[in-house]
Amino acid sequence: MEIIIGPLILVAQVALNLFWWALVISAILSWLVAFNVINTSNQFVNSVGSFLYSITEPALRPIRRFVPPLGGLDMSFIVLLLIILFVQNVLARLQYSIG
Repeated sequence: MEIIIGPLILVAQVALNLFWWALVISAILSWLVAFNVINTSNQFVNSVGSFLYSITEPALRPIRRFVPPLGGLDMSFIVLLLIILFVQNVLARLQYSIG
């Protein structure tokens, strides 16, 4: 059983880490677009933005129902990052306890 759980925990940690970075890049991209640093009429920027939106929005949408924006700032991003940190910590402790 430990032979299966260890690699599964590692895969989950890597997936959460990749999703963490997708959230961070998505937030930075949205700020750059909001401040007109980059333009979404650029095909590359538009495709990267669409991809990041499609993978992050399903996780952010349920959080937005419970966490309203504060002064125009979307706090669901921070809440989701904290949830990911919590889950990564739980997985690390589980992996440590397994051996």
